[in-house]
Amino acid sequence: MTVKRIVANIATADTATARRFYGDVLGLDLVMDHGWIATYGSNERMTVQISFAEQGGAGTPVPDISIEVDDVDTVLAGMKQAGFTVEYGPIDEPWGVRRFFVRDPFGRLVNILEHR
Repeated sequence: MTVKRIVANIATADTATARRFYGDVLGLDLVMDHGWIATYGSNERMTVQISFAEQGGAGTPVPDISIEVDDVDTVLAGMKQAGFTVEYGPIDEPWGVRRFFVRDPFGRLVNILEHR
């Protein structure tokens, strides 16, 4: 048996709200929309992972979702331009990532990171 995919499910009364944060700023494609569920994704090959943490690193809260990007500073600028408030960072962490935390429209703490 092989795990093929792990999907984060976020409860909301309005699936269209996800478009600005996950589609417009992060550039994910709307890959499925049944009205009651909207799934955003990418054609990038991704690694299956699930993390369990006592803290988010550097004494931060544990983020709900971590999203690795290829240019964290471009995403940071897009988040600020779209009006999302950065709650931590941007910072170059001693374990080799540059990252920032931002809340998505559903109140989830999202760790946006780039490996350096």
